[in-house]
Amino acid sequence: MLQLLFAVAFSAVPLTLYIPPIRSFNLFIETVESIFRQTALYTVGAFPRVRLALSRIFSSVHLRQ
Repeated sequence: MLQLLFAVAFSAVPLTLYIPPIRSFNLFIETVESIFRQTALYTVGAFPRVRLALSRIFSSVHLRQ
C-alpha cells in the first residue's frame, strides 16, 4: 500500500509544473469577472426574448400535429 502511495505521489509531482502560480490566476479571474459583469445586462434582457421565441416555435409545432 505504501508503494502505491509513493507511486501516485511521484506521478503527480510533474503535473504541478502545468499548474500556473496563484498570481497568474488573479488576472484570469479578474478578466472572467469583468466579462460576466459586462454580459450580465444582455443576458438578463435576452432570456425573456429567447423564452418567448421558443414558446412560439413549440406552440406552432404543437398546432401542426
